[in-house]
Amino acid sequence: MLNCSVNQGALRSAFLIKVGLSKEVFVATTVVISCFVDFTRLSVYATNLKLSDLNTNATLIVVATLAAFQGAFLGNKLLKKVTLKFIQTTVAILLILMSLGMGLGVV
Repeated sequence: MLNCSVNQGALRSAFLIKVGLSKEVFVATTVVISCFVDFTRLSVYATNLKLSDLNTNATLIVVATLAAFQGAFLGNKLLKKVTLKFIQTTVAILLILMSLGMGLGVV
């Protein structure tokens, strides 16, 4: 399941970066699609919620949630300062690193 989701995000980013969207539209489109994917995953995970022990992972859940909000806040601030070329280069570098990680079995 992990490899499938990693591939989909990478392919989606590669496609969207070449469509010619502005940086704001690129980021907004990526966020909306990612939210739909995550909501779908959450609905699947919710079916197994009773089987999981949330108390053992409560700290991780809180930290991950706070990190997501902090990332969204910082990303919003940084988006105003970066160029589309920087975003394209960053996406390309991260796609290469992700493919190397997958090829080496790290991801």
